[in-house]
Amino acid sequence: MALSDEPAAGGPEEEAEDETLAFGAALEAFGESAETRALLGRLREVHGGGAEREVALERFRVIMDKYQEQPHLLDPHLEWMMNLLLDIVQDQTSPASLVHLAFKFLYIITKVRGYKTFLRLFPHEVADVEPVLDLVTIQNPKDHEAWETRYMLLLWLSVTCLIPFDFSRLDGNLLTQPGQARMSIMDRILQIAESYLIVSDKARDAAAVLVSRFITRPDVKQSKMAEFLDWSLCNLARSSFQTMQGVITMDGTLQALAQIFKHGKREDCLPYAATVLRCLDGCRLPESNQTLLRKLGVKLVQRLGLTFLKPKVAAWRYQRGCRSLAANLQLLTQGQSEQKPLILTEDDDEDDDVPEGVERVIEQLLVGLKDKDTVVRWSAAKGIGRMAGRLPRALADDVVGSVLDCFSFQETDKAWHGGCLALAELGRRGLLLPSRLVDVVAVILKALTYDEKRGACSVGTNVRDAACYVCWAFARAYEPQELKPFVTAISSALVIAAVFDRDINCRRAASAAFQENVGRQGTFPHGIDILTTADYFAVGNRSNCFLVISVFIAGFPEYTQPMIDHLVTMKISHWDGVIRELAARALHNLAQQAPEFSATQVCVLIEKLSLSKMPFRGDTVIDGWQWLINDTLRHLHLISSHSRQQMKDAAVSALAALCSEYYMKEPGEADPAIQEELITQYLAELRNPEEMTRCGFSLALGALPGFLLKGRLQQVLTGLRAVTHTSPEDVSFAESRRDGLKAIARICQTVGVKAGAPDEAVCGENVSQIYCALLGCMDDYTTDSRGDVGTWVRKAAMTSLMDLTLLLARSQPELIEAHTCERIMCCVAQQASEKIDRFRAHAASVFLTLLHFDSPPIPHVPHRGELEKLFPRSDVASVNWSAPSQAFPRITQLLGLPTYRYHVLLGLVVSLGGLTESTIRHSTQSLFEYMKGIQSDPQALGSFSGTLLQIFEDNLLNERVSVPLLKTLDHVLTHGCFDIFTTEEDHPFAVKLLALCKKEIKNSKDIQKLLSGIAVFCEMVQFPGDVRRQALLQLCLLLCHRFPLIRKTTASQVYETLLTYSDVVGADVLDEVVTVLSDTAWDAELAVVREQRNRLCDLLGVPRPQLVPQPGAC
Repeated sequence: MALSDEPAAGGPEEEAEDETLAFGAALEAFGESAETRALLGRLREVHGGGAEREVALERFRVIMDKYQEQPHLLDPHLEWMMNLLLDIVQDQTSPASLVHLAFKFLYIITKVRGYKTFLRLFPHEVADVEPVLDLVTIQNPKDHEAWETRYMLLLWLSVTCLIPFDFSRLDGNLLTQPGQARMSIMDRILQIAESYLIVSDKARDAAAVLVSRFITRPDVKQSKMAEFLDWSLCNLARSSFQTMQGVITMDGTLQALAQIFKHGKREDCLPYAATVLRCLDGCRLPESNQTLLRKLGVKLVQRLGLTFLKPKVAAWRYQRGCRSLAANLQLLTQGQSEQKPLILTEDDDEDDDVPEGVERVIEQLLVGLKDKDTVVRWSAAKGIGRMAGRLPRALADDVVGSVLDCFSFQETDKAWHGGCLALAELGRRGLLLPSRLVDVVAVILKALTYDEKRGACSVGTNVRDAACYVCWAFARAYEPQELKPFVTAISSALVIAAVFDRDINCRRAASAAFQENVGRQGTFPHGIDILTTADYFAVGNRSNCFLVISVFIAGFPEYTQPMIDHLVTMKISHWDGVIRELAARALHNLAQQAPEFSATQVCVLIEKLSLSKMPFRGDTVIDGWQWLINDTLRHLHLISSHSRQQMKDAAVSALAALCSEYYMKEPGEADPAIQEELITQYLAELRNPEEMTRCGFSLALGALPGFLLKGRLQQVLTGLRAVTHTSPEDVSFAESRRDGLKAIARICQTVGVKAGAPDEAVCGENVSQIYCALLGCMDDYTTDSRGDVGTWVRKAAMTSLMDLTLLLARSQPELIEAHTCERIMCCVAQQASEKIDRFRAHAASVFLTLLHFDSPPIPHVPHRGELEKLFPRSDVASVNWSAPSQAFPRITQLLGLPTYRYHVLLGLVVSLGGLTESTIRHSTQSLFEYMKGIQSDPQALGSFSGTLLQIFEDNLLNERVSVPLLKTLDHVLTHGCFDIFTTEEDHPFAVKLLALCKKEIKNSKDIQKLLSGIAVFCEMVQFPGDVRRQALLQLCLLLCHRFPLIRKTTASQVYETLLTYSDVVGADVLDEVVTVLSDTAWDAELAVVREQRNRLCDLLGVPRPQLVPQPGAC
């Protein structure tokens, strides 16, 4: 698909800019060489003035200006152009007007190419010093027509100052006549430099260059540096930035000082640095409204800071290694890997003292990052980077932390912009270590979308542009593995900025940063495909970006949701109406790429618009919103499982906001028609055969505001109670029961408590029904392919019980009846002793919240005093209830409280028979510790055993409890917990236990249950009397079970039991019994096995089992 062929309406400015940029940097060579040579050759003819002179100047300017963006193309031609012009200057016969014209041409070349490159071409022999000095001397500083001449001569003089000879050799005999002394060349140059530092034209800049080259000469610095610095500081002290002359003087002086401290040797400048810094502080430049002065102040401050610190390369810096694309590709073709980054964690000079002035310098640079002008912030950012490169690692990290403080929402856009520039400088210099990337990337992602409304426009374009620069710099600075954790976030943010940013420069900056990351990192998803579509020029058209390019990029799933989310959260509510319209159209296009996520975001939008109180009351758009919410809730079953919960929550939140804002007729009163329609429709949907539909509309009813529930509360609660009830046809609908419970609790919170108003609030007439529904769900142990889905229901039931109980305790505690409170506490205690860690922790939290609540205390809590001793408030925060090692030793203490014993023991039984090793171990140890403590108390042991049997009887044939219970019985019998009962023949405990075990395994085909039953029967042979004979009979029956595994296991365990309990059979037959058990192949045919089984029966003294004929058998 050729995206450029798609029609897209862009502004004329954008199209014109595209054309300019397309051809602005397409030159390959200096094509006007011949014309320029001819133009320079005719200068002698046109210098006299008039139209020809102006035409020549203007034509030369036009030619040179074409190369502003590619000035390097002039380099091969600079020498001959300069030679032609200097020939005119050095010709003694050239009139002054021609010389001035030649210097004007030289200045135009310098303006395009830059004086630093151009300076090297000036003649700078010893013989050139005095002629150039004489030319400068004869110039009139007040001649405003010849300022280019003075500027170029001062630059030429600065080059001649680099000759490697002492200036005193050029002076000769200074005493020409007795009593008259001629000034030395050194003094003449210094006098000229000082005089031009305070002029108002461009020559001031050249004078600063001259001073830096002159004062730092070895022969000059000894005699003139201190004097010049003293003159400069006096000028600064006397000048004020409030006057024009003061600004000019300070400008020249600051430029000169900055250049001296830049080019001078550290040992020469260090003695004066502290003095200059104090003087600079006294100037109070940050208070000036002159941008240039503030910039020069920052430039000088950073040069002073670098003077304080030893010049070195930080050993701790991050080094990526090979950063050249060509070199990278060459390494890959040779099969070599790029060198690993070298990160030294220790600084060789870590113990060096940092000079006192450094802290003041860094403080001023940090202030400069927040300056109102970009050039000042940019200079401060470069200063931060240079300074950090010479600091010890710990101090440099403090600087990084201070830079990150710029990214506070209390700071202005200027601080954000300066912070981005500083981070980019630090990153590209290797001074941002990978350990800081987590913090840095977080603020950069915020900066990429920074947009603050100010009056009729907004600020933040420069911040977003600088954030793109940071991403560009990071691509070059770091190894791919360092940025790998952030690839998804950075790539999505750059794509969003490249496509959806309002400003063309930001879109292009983001596209360039994305391209750099694709090339340098190679980890951005679908990078090449996106770049071919969203390149630098393609993103120039805003409409094309929003409506065409965005659709293409959204086709890649990594970017779809972030793009939609950005449109909803940032662009739909943008201050610019054009952007809002484009965002709406783009959202319509992208919704087809991710319909589920789009529906969620639209619901979020409805919620935000409703909360914003948009004036849509009575408008048909409200009907559309209501239909969309209802349709979303009705078709939740069509949504993928990973998006369903988010969409459901968004729709319910949108409904709550919509109803609260648009369906209230009078304060506290609903529109009757809307109330009737809404309640009736939602209650009907609670009977929908789709579980997810029930979930959605249950939560929707729970989210309704109080005025819509007024007069219909009983009807709504009845419908929700029906949802929470488990029936054969919807036994698997655990999620709908969970959401029904949540809805009931939320409705109770919404309507509150009010006596005698069952249709408007919670009261004595309906509270028992609500509690009944919630408590009924505490026994929901539904399981399916997903596992124990009943956990969701029980957790919601506990939370709802807690919320309702606390609500009643605050308003009308008399509504909480004693039997209800007891049942709540017991049910929650049971859940706190079960096997799922996170669920146990939640139950314990609910239990302790109810116990320790004191505003006012929950009434009728059983054994409150004992509970507060067992679970003191001081231990609540320190106990990790999800850890079995901490939870079970505490929860088993409740076994000593009669009210809680049954439920806690029931939970422990399930935990003991679980599958998790740590849960089994700690629950078993805790139970054994408790039983060990009651061995000397027959009454307590009898009570415990009775409770255990009661649990068995209540849960007979309930696989969830009976199998773990059999395992628990095996454990406690093996460890001799009931040895006291073995002294009595046919003890009631043993008799009843045997009867229950027989009923449990009768006709069972459950292997695990049968294996657990075998273990229990084997342990029961230690009980004397008829119990032993019946236990042996059951084991003999199992020796002929239909499953070979059961037969073999029974024989093996009986063998071990008889050896353990040697008094079970007589010594005369023991050897024969053991021989039969060990030598018989119990997995053989039943006819063979049955014969050996019968032999064992005879030896053990139990009757042989008789075959029961099958009904209808012939």
